[in-house]
Amino acid sequence: MFQKILVAVDDSPAAQKAVNYAAQLAKLTNAQILIVHAYPKIPDYLGEPNLSQTIARYLEKAEELIEPVATQLQEAGLDVIPEILEGPPADAILRVADARNVDLIVMGARGLGSVASLLLGSVSQKVLAHATCPVMIVRES
Repeated sequence: MFQKILVAVDDSPAAQKAVNYAAQLAKLTNAQILIVHAYPKIPDYLGEPNLSQTIARYLEKAEELIEPVATQLQEAGLDVIPEILEGPPADAILRVADARNVDLIVMGARGLGSVASLLLGSVSQKVLAHATCPVMIVRES
């Protein structure tokens, strides 16, 4: 049923729950898991060396998030591909999902509440609205 499952990760408990769901589904279907983390676009006007230093910090944090997840899934016998991207998270998730032809997107929902979601927008809502494949949203609680 699923050959490629994309799981979006950040530092939230909901993201860890999403990883657990994705792992269970991948085991059942022998699917490959793409672990995706996106960091904000860094403005060019920062100039050097600030631009390079800021990108390096974001990449370091992203690797700190992805490496333990990738190791956990690989130790469980799963085929894993980590992806670190620059840009708005929803856009990055949708871009990778289309480029890699994923069959399912699994992601956590932080549960900001209806007012905060209306004002700030929600990554999970944007992905849900624009994805061309099924999306599983895993709640924090």
